[in-house]
Amino acid sequence: MTAYKNAHIGSLTPITEHRADGTIIVSTRETLPALGARITDRLTHWANTTPDQVFLAQRAKDGSWQKVTYAEAEVASRHIGAALLARGLSPERPIAILSGNDIDHGLLALAAMRVGVPYAPVSPAYALISSDNAKLKSVLERLTPGMIFVAKAEPFARAITAAVSGDIEIVASAGTLPDRDVTAFSALTAHPAGPEVHAAEARVSHETIAKFLFTSGSTGEPKGVINTHGMLLANQAMLTHWLPFTNDQRPVLVDWLPWNHTFGGNHNFGYVLNNGGSLYIDNGKPTPAGIAETVRNLKEIAPTIYFNVPKGYEELARALKDDKQLAENFFSRLSVNFYAGAALPEHVAKAMEDVAEATIGQRVLMVTGLGATETAPAAVANTKETARNGLVGLPLPGVTLKLVPNAGKLEVRVKGPNVMPGYWRMPDQTAKSFDDEGFYMMGDALRFATPGDTSGGFIFDGRVSEDFKLITGTWVSVGPLRGRLIATCSPLMRDAVIAGHDRDEVTALVVPDMEACRAMMGADASGMNDAAIVKHPVIRAFFSTKLKELQQTSTGSSTRVARLLILEEPPSIDASEVTDKGSINQRAVLTKRHVLVEALYATPASAQVIMPV
Repeated sequence: MTAYKNAHIGSLTPITEHRADGTIIVSTRETLPALGARITDRLTHWANTTPDQVFLAQRAKDGSWQKVTYAEAEVASRHIGAALLARGLSPERPIAILSGNDIDHGLLALAAMRVGVPYAPVSPAYALISSDNAKLKSVLERLTPGMIFVAKAEPFARAITAAVSGDIEIVASAGTLPDRDVTAFSALTAHPAGPEVHAAEARVSHETIAKFLFTSGSTGEPKGVINTHGMLLANQAMLTHWLPFTNDQRPVLVDWLPWNHTFGGNHNFGYVLNNGGSLYIDNGKPTPAGIAETVRNLKEIAPTIYFNVPKGYEELARALKDDKQLAENFFSRLSVNFYAGAALPEHVAKAMEDVAEATIGQRVLMVTGLGATETAPAAVANTKETARNGLVGLPLPGVTLKLVPNAGKLEVRVKGPNVMPGYWRMPDQTAKSFDDEGFYMMGDALRFATPGDTSGGFIFDGRVSEDFKLITGTWVSVGPLRGRLIATCSPLMRDAVIAGHDRDEVTALVVPDMEACRAMMGADASGMNDAAIVKHPVIRAFFSTKLKELQQTSTGSSTRVARLLILEEPPSIDASEVTDKGSINQRAVLTKRHVLVEALYATPASAQVIMPV
């Protein structure tokens, strides 16, 4: 077997306690490295030690890379911080950032954190895609911001008119609004900075709120997760232990993951800042159309570590296989691939290994972990020994897991310095999220990779809240079954919603990958709309055949999908069926599409329903 490229991954040695009630407590022998005072102190450190190192970079209009060094970011953030203090901004009047990743967004975030003004990066989809801006209104009502920032004013005009009261200052890097004054971002960077900035920094502690990150959860109501400086520092200390090779190799990231999510905004942005690396902002996306921009960037900038979601790796693997120049640059100094957000299909993992082996004669370690917005995010991670597809690993230093028997599974709860103090202005929701020992209840389940042996690490076992019983009393584990169904029906299935609560068999609503469906049909797809394509005999036959394949490997009613129905109307962000990061809210889809669920179980079968060959 071809060897893996050497990458130093920190050890995680489990300590396990078994309680009489079946609860299992797991921590690690390794201790958490010392924490600094403030997350933004790292900016000052690198500005003093490596002032000319590129910190943030983004494409300019002419295609060149616009770059900001650590020294430049340090100066800009001090001036912006002074401007924020002059406006009297505070936790009660924080900053809301409505636009996506860019240099000005990053500088504003750093400035706010260093002077103790919380900020909230809000999903751009709430303003630009949503038709009613309901989630944006909900977020802003909970925040009561004193400032709104957008990169370009005009695209946000409709949302600002609908959701932002007239007494809130609008700041933009460019553009104007027809009915509102707009402060130029350059006015913040030009604001005089005096001793008030250092005085404000001195007041920032581990308990100071750095940011609010909003997560929809199962209800669809945005919840503001309080992220403190201590949480962010603890998470980066965990990563320092886990990925120690950054001591010898400054991280270089080419990253599209949005900063309004904990993966991109806390984990990746913080990882670069903490280790004095460079973050090249990738405006690509993990879609057939968006991958072209990512490819363009990766041909120019070779990452030292790469972060993505499984769909991103699927698109990237295809591009790497077909483009030798891309593959050679991508793997030239890559130490580790990291994925999160969903399970990585086996064929995608193999495709990445195959192209690495063909390019550099070695495979590159593919690692993952488990975490949440509420854990800042990292809590569990792979070691070299547990870096196998499907395993999430062991708790990071400082983290304690509590595994509680629940409906035949082990529900995971987390305690540590990386765990949130609560949800902003939601005391009831906060109280419901912690047990009587102070463990945060994630709602996820884990199982032993090797039964009874903690050292072998854990496997993600779905979300407890999504599981249900058939009418026979048999539990259906939704997460693993959904993963098998998507993997079997790849590449035509983008996602699936599992149905069957109090029914006699499991069925599924299919979210199709329309680009893949059109590609399968070839020229026959020309001139056809999406609804006609998903009804076409070629597409239906594919799913029918795959459904039979899945049934042949099923072990019983809880692992067998009896029927499928392809959604002609995609899940809606306004109806809370899909989050802004693209994950499906199973409960909301089943509620909104209850008529289709009934069609899945109708006798005789509806013409819409697909059954195995």
